[in-house]
Amino acid sequence: MEMKGTVARVYRLIAASFIALVAVNVQAATVESMRLWAAPDHARLVFDLSAAASANVFSLDNPARLVIDLDDTEMDTDPSTLPLQDSAITSVRSGVRDGGGLRVVLELSRDIEPRHFTLPPNDQYGHRLVVDLEYPGESAVENPIDPIEAMIREQEIQSQRASVQSQVPSAAAPPATEEPVEVQEAKPHPRRDVIIAIDPGHGGEDPGAIGPGGTREKDVVLEISRRLAAEVNNTEGFKAVLIRDGDYYLGLRQRTALAREQKADFFVSIHADAFTSPRPQGSSVYALSQRGATSETAQWLADSENRSDLIGGVDGNLSLRDKDQVLRGVLLDLTMTATLNDSLSIGGQVLEQLGRVNQLHKSRVEQAGFMVLKSPDIPSLLIEVGFISNPDEERRLRDPVHQEGLSRAIFSGLREHFERYPPPASLLAWQRDNQRRPSGNEYRIQSGDTLSAIAVRHGVPVNQLKQANDLNGDVIRVGQVLRIPSS
Repeated sequence: MEMKGTVARVYRLIAASFIALVAVNVQAATVESMRLWAAPDHARLVFDLSAAASANVFSLDNPARLVIDLDDTEMDTDPSTLPLQDSAITSVRSGVRDGGGLRVVLELSRDIEPRHFTLPPNDQYGHRLVVDLEYPGESAVENPIDPIEAMIREQEIQSQRASVQSQVPSAAAPPATEEPVEVQEAKPHPRRDVIIAIDPGHGGEDPGAIGPGGTREKDVVLEISRRLAAEVNNTEGFKAVLIRDGDYYLGLRQRTALAREQKADFFVSIHADAFTSPRPQGSSVYALSQRGATSETAQWLADSENRSDLIGGVDGNLSLRDKDQVLRGVLLDLTMTATLNDSLSIGGQVLEQLGRVNQLHKSRVEQAGFMVLKSPDIPSLLIEVGFISNPDEERRLRDPVHQEGLSRAIFSGLREHFERYPPPASLLAWQRDNQRRPSGNEYRIQSGDTLSAIAVRHGVPVNQLKQANDLNGDVIRVGQVLRIPSS
């Protein structure tokens, strides 16, 4: 009998263990918190979960709603505390779904295109369900450039591409000959603004680096970027486009795509550095390197910044194959070389100006493979305004006076470059040309023009034409306006 009792106790113990194991496996996940970020073109709602959970998301009409069903999930937060302002969501309610599980209903004020995905735990967060409400036809940029300015800029870009393409000889083409070209009167100068795209790094669920005093990189760089945008917009001949003007996340590829969409002449991404030690300090300026980083620090930093896309749930793989055919092959090489040269030139001037208001971490422009800089047709820089991991520098980065000094230094470097080398259709180019205009006429260079052909058509010696336009060689650009001296 004693043996039978022992066996029975063992069976009961095994059965209890099995039931406990099953209970663990079917235990409901918990929504521990909900976070919402509103952007001009979308809203992102994040569910922080205690465990992985499957979700079904679908829309309902009359009235417009978005329903989010989570299997085997319970609510352990108050969704009514979400900041709904500036989003398409007017209210949030939740309850137990028929048949079990959690149902969350979003009442909507506008048309949306929903998408959702789950994310596994990482260094900062646990399991997450991300629900994006995208607004059809809206741009992430709150104040896009004027359509007329965009058209002028697009024409200039096409002329530049044609100019680059004309530099590549075709193996099948006969030798180029100078043919007479009908002389055309120069059109009125467009006098467009130079467009500076300003990208505050990180944002939304990606706080960036966090200082020892709790300062978040995403907040500091947004403040500096807003001050920089004000400097740009208050200067005649310049216009700023803020890529992010609020606390929301944008993918790294989307940031450069927005700069291209806004026809930017230059792209500058603002960040605050961090390191495992609190000792490093100072500002740094980075341009793209085609072959890798110029130092271990640059490589480490590029890796850490590129990982921010993984925090936001975007694949971090890089591809430059997002351009049309005219920028592939040799044309891409030519364009990229010119873009990198401009980036390094501007970076040197920005670094010099930053050195007047802050200690420099590096005395030269570093180069690294930052994903956010990899747009072949827009000169770009990534600026680390300081080390947020250094307690003293963290304090200065929060100081509005220091923020103003940094923004003015950055713009001083940019302005110096563009005043010296203004885009042909810009107001700066028109001002430069008219300040030192000799007597004579203007001629806007057309595709196929050569300097010698222009000189012959206008009856002036080539050397005199060069001297009147401060040309050291025979290279000219489509769209460039030449001053034709009196013969």
